Amino acid sequence: MSRSSLNEVVAASGVKFGTSGALGLVSQMTDYVCYAYAQAFLRAIAIDAPSVVIGHDLRPSTLAMAAACAQAIRDAVKRVIFVGALPTPAVAYFGISKSAPSIIVTGSHLPFDRNGIKFYRPTGEITKADEAAMLATAIDVPEGLSVRPLPAVEQLAMSAYVQRYVDFFGESALQGMRVALYEHSSVARHVLRTLLEKLGAEVRSLGRKEGFVPIDTEAVRPEDVIQARQWASEFAFDAILSTDGDADRPLIGYEAGNWLRGDVVGILCAQYLGVNVVVTPVSSNTAVEACGDFQRVIRTRIGSPYVISGVESASMSPPEVIALSNPVVVGYEANGGFLLGSNVGKADLCLAALPTRDAVLPLPALLCMAREKGCKLSELPGSLPQRYTASNRLQNFPTETSSGLITQLHEDLPCAASLLAPDAGEILNVDTTDGLRLNFSNGCIVHLRPSGNAPELRFYAEAETQAKAENICRSLLARVSETTQAIV
Repeated sequence: MSRSSLNEVVAASGVKFGTSGALGLVSQMTDYVCYAYAQAFLRAIAIDAPSVVIGHDLRPSTLAMAAACAQAIRDAVKRVIFVGALPTPAVAYFGISKSAPSIIVTGSHLPFDRNGIKFYRPTGEITKADEAAMLATAIDVPEGLSVRPLPAVEQLAMSAYVQRYVDFFGESALQGMRVALYEHSSVARHVLRTLLEKLGAEVRSLGRKEGFVPIDTEAVRPEDVIQARQWASEFAFDAILSTDGDADRPLIGYEAGNWLRGDVVGILCAQYLGVNVVVTPVSSNTAVEACGDFQRVIRTRIGSPYVISGVESASMSPPEVIALSNPVVVGYEANGGFLLGSNVGKADLCLAALPTRDAVLPLPALLCMAREKGCKLSELPGSLPQRYTASNRLQNFPTETSSGLITQLHEDLPCAASLLAPDAGEILNVDTTDGLRLNFSNGCIVHLRPSGNAPELRFYAEAETQAKAENICRSLLARVSETTQAIV
């Protein structure tokens, strides 16, 4: 046996916990490392569980990683419930229904050369405290580790997830609607087609790829912007729908082929469900407060563990703290991933809580919302206050450099104003909840933070028009690229 702690494995391999799950280069994700992470999860979090659910995305490196995790489960004398290629929320939902912990091998939206592992308790995603417990756990990976093939796929997991939404929305909910499904390499492509057709929609599949495509719903690639508009000119549809690689982040476009921002999707989905408490990161559009439809909005750091923690706190808070006797709580992120912290009802129907980021729920929710209002999907955002967001990123930018730049800008606010928004007026508010977020006197907001998943510096901007928000991000990217060496 090779004995060490998971902390030592992290230091030696470079695979470490990111915003959500363990992440690293595929070359770093050896059988040894995957086995070690799974073993630490079993010993620190899933101690008494007799069975563990495993699922995965469609990256070519994923099956070998899943097999190593499954071997750790077998060696711990636990049953492997292998559900195959399924959306992350579908795997989590099946685990919750079985009162079983789950392991999901996925790199989400990250580039092809990276991958990751997400861990779930029987009640939902692990917390940052759980991650710390895993890191401190002693592990002993067998010498000459031998990994057996994965077992047969348990087919009930997919049907249970699809039926969850068919039961809530109804089999004729989308009858007569024409929907384009941008499949690329999303693990949800079969699930979404099955679900949308069961809801009555006519579905046209587009853009299926056999190689992996790293779709980031928070920073949509220029080629996907162009492609969606071309499809819209070629085909008549009510919406174009997609997700990121593991289907915990939605990508929704309206009839002209323009993609909706994820934080706008989150507001609209929360409105449709009739909730009263919303938890969302500090980077999300401030229209969530300005619209006045929610009795409380709670802001967090960026990352699903922080949103989940906020949702749990709001759900368990005494009435005198939350100012509501029976709060219905949801969370969403700027990437559109939507979390149900409470059971929600509409008419006589109930949708059970699913406390993990989900790409699928917002898709039928917004289509049903448009149908009930008798309008096009593109008209839904018109009911919201005119606040628009944009985001971008500087790739291959070391986290240490990002952190150093942000620290120096925080210490020199005149320099920050000059670099980040030279024409925006004075700084009215400084928020360091996650990175550096500045409110300016002309109404613009600029936000910088290091990515939690990759060596990237993330940019966010908010303004009164979409063009202005996009211009802020574009010009900011150029200025930071040009001046970083002089500042850091």
